[in-house]
Amino acid sequence: MDKSHEIGAQDQIPVHLPGNGSGEDPCIWSSSPEPEQKIEIGKQIFCNRSLNMKNIVAVGFDMDYTLAQYKPETFETLAYQGTVKKLVSDLGYPKELLKWSFDWKYMVRGLVLDKNRGNILKMDRHKYVKVAYHGFKELSKEDKVGTYGNTLVRNSFDEPDYALIDTLFSLAEAYLFAQLVDFKDSHPGEILGHVEYINEDPSIVPILQMLRASGRAVFLVTNSLWDYTNIVMNFLCGSPVVDGRTNFGWLRYFDVVITGSAKPSFFDEENRANLFEVEPETGMLINTDNGSPMPQVGDIAARLLPEDKGAHKVFQGGSVGHLHKLLSVASSPQVLYVGDHIYGDILRSKKVLGWRTMLVVPELEKEVKLLWESRNTRKELQFLRSERDRIEDEIHHLKWALKSKNPNDNAYPKIPSELDKFELEGEKVRSNHQETQRKLHQRFHEVWGQLMKTGYQNSRFAHQVKVERFACLYTSHVSNLGLYSPDKYYRTSEDFMPHEFNIVAYEPRDMEA
Repeated sequence: MDKSHEIGAQDQIPVHLPGNGSGEDPCIWSSSPEPEQKIEIGKQIFCNRSLNMKNIVAVGFDMDYTLAQYKPETFETLAYQGTVKKLVSDLGYPKELLKWSFDWKYMVRGLVLDKNRGNILKMDRHKYVKVAYHGFKELSKEDKVGTYGNTLVRNSFDEPDYALIDTLFSLAEAYLFAQLVDFKDSHPGEILGHVEYINEDPSIVPILQMLRASGRAVFLVTNSLWDYTNIVMNFLCGSPVVDGRTNFGWLRYFDVVITGSAKPSFFDEENRANLFEVEPETGMLINTDNGSPMPQVGDIAARLLPEDKGAHKVFQGGSVGHLHKLLSVASSPQVLYVGDHIYGDILRSKKVLGWRTMLVVPELEKEVKLLWESRNTRKELQFLRSERDRIEDEIHHLKWALKSKNPNDNAYPKIPSELDKFELEGEKVRSNHQETQRKLHQRFHEVWGQLMKTGYQNSRFAHQVKVERFACLYTSHVSNLGLYSPDKYYRTSEDFMPHEFNIVAYEPRDMEA
């Protein structure tokens, strides 16, 4: 099979998706140690900037929504209920709010909350608002343009007047925001058990083992504190509990664990926060004299010994300088960091440090599969859009002919009827195009549409994922790393200018025609 489509950029998907020509789900051959293994398109790793894993000496992970994928139907519902209780008990909101429920499927990432107006916005990469709701009520085109369409004064949509919904932790808050807006509009003056919360992933441990066996250091940097981190990582790594106590077995998969990191300030070496060693059994913090002397990390052989109990592995606070010393990292580009937060994990580590980065986008698995299933509809939309352009050009030509031709010209009397014919045809194509586009939008999400698009433009969220200085690689789950060789060379696809892309998009039969 041709592997030229192995790592396809997001903006190449509309024209050619990797496949076998049979109409089946597209896949690629795995480059992992397991031979003849196919990788489904939803589990592939996509490349914005070429990255040779042979140059990587340390691979790090965030925990929340990276290694640990929380279940939104339970975890976010818990956060939602806790927030509602605080609004009622602490801030005096009506007790009626306690009856509310959370629809965990309604909100998506990449939205922007207009705090002053009570509006929820989805915009493209140029910060033009394409979809807007006031609470759960869609704004009319006139209201949307009147509020956000002033091209003379460009809105930056920044804090404090706006809130960016860029993390999965924010979805419950965004939904509650919409409910409160609707409640405030209809009630003016009134507003001043055992459940599992994390998805099990048996591939986490094999991935960590594979990376360490390949000679790379593996580290964890999380904002969560030690007691919570220990509970979550024990669950993910299957460490047994004896007499109600854990044996911290999960630590054997990491060279360094830093909790309470306070990202993104952790990535700023000028931060110089104190580094404390954590005693796993008690959680007690031990002063390291701000990192001098630094505890040393053992060599590869020592790290792989099963009796390694994780001495000098767990820390709290500190900064990236401490981490580099612990890992004996000579150059920042030798580090690959995997996280889910564009600003907290990816932007600062990439922009400030020059680390190589991988962004985890769980929604991507479903999104890419839908793109593949909708490929014929997307081709139809491309055709309808080109037809609209063609017909509009004909109409402009005929209207100009009416103005410029001599009425005595023999061709002149035929122009009005030709113009009527094209205008009628244009209206039919326009209507068909809009309806087809609406149905495709709703197939991804009934309200917000495709995560990575707003119409034909990349969404604001997609722009953040795509820009090279943010994420070198992006994928749906950390576990996808295990489908590729730890020495793989990830290569970006070719960049296309609009004049090149239109030519590449043609099928051979189009060229012959």
